[in-house]
Amino acid sequence: MAWFKRTNKGIQTPTEAKKEAPDGLWYKTPSGKIVHMRELRNNSYVSPEDDYHVRIGSKEYFEILFDNNKFEELDEELSSGDPLKFVDSKPYPTRIAATQKKSGLKDALRSAVGKMNGKPIVIACMDFSFIGGSMGSVVGEKIARAIDHSLKNKIPFLMISKSGGARMMEAGFSLMQMAKTSAKLALLSEAKVPYISLLTDPTTGGVTASYAMLGDFNIAEPGSLIGFAGPRVIRETIGKDLPKGFQSAEFVKDHGFLDFIVDRRSLKNKLTTLLKMLEN
Repeated sequence: MAWFKRTNKGIQTPTEAKKEAPDGLWYKTPSGKIVHMRELRNNSYVSPEDDYHVRIGSKEYFEILFDNNKFEELDEELSSGDPLKFVDSKPYPTRIAATQKKSGLKDALRSAVGKMNGKPIVIACMDFSFIGGSMGSVVGEKIARAIDHSLKNKIPFLMISKSGGARMMEAGFSLMQMAKTSAKLALLSEAKVPYISLLTDPTTGGVTASYAMLGDFNIAEPGSLIGFAGPRVIRETIGKDLPKGFQSAEFVKDHGFLDFIVDRRSLKNKLTTLLKMLEN
């Protein structure tokens, strides 16, 4: 009956021979579902168990949208200056350098041109991992230059927003990007070049108040937080409790600020269909 009884007492495996599961192998959604990262990647970073859309950055969006992940990045070396000599807990240039090293990004936005289902497109995508996706002068400039590329080549423009708003370390320079990008988008509209704005979790502050809401189509991912000021600030200002689901993509759509909500798994085909409609 040796198969039924343990013949050797205790654990015999030496510590150095034990195998640990590597970090980052599994992902746990807010509802508690456990998903293997390989399965998550193959499912456009959407949990198959509960349809939770995991926050992703430009690397993943480019991988999902560009055919065979082939694209030409635009203005990739642009990096923030320090016009205000801003210092909080550390000097602004030190914070930028540390964030660049940690994230592997130059700033909070990447732009690129490539093909989506065989059709040329310019995509600008924000990265929340870079100082909360905050909009500074580099973000505004890269969006403006991406729009210029769309205008010059008559290529549709897709903006993927994910931001906490304007970057406080650049103060007025940051706020100026709202007007700058809005003016550029007006030129795009005059030239009748399609512009689609995709709002993802979260899209707030000056980004919502400018280019994120100026698309020919304004669309969003399910469950995204979309708003200007935060719920706490609004609650304290008006002195009332807020409705359930306030500032969710679904709430915003129901109140007329979005055209529709799109599942990330069908995003590429949905965008292609929209662009075909706008061509006609």
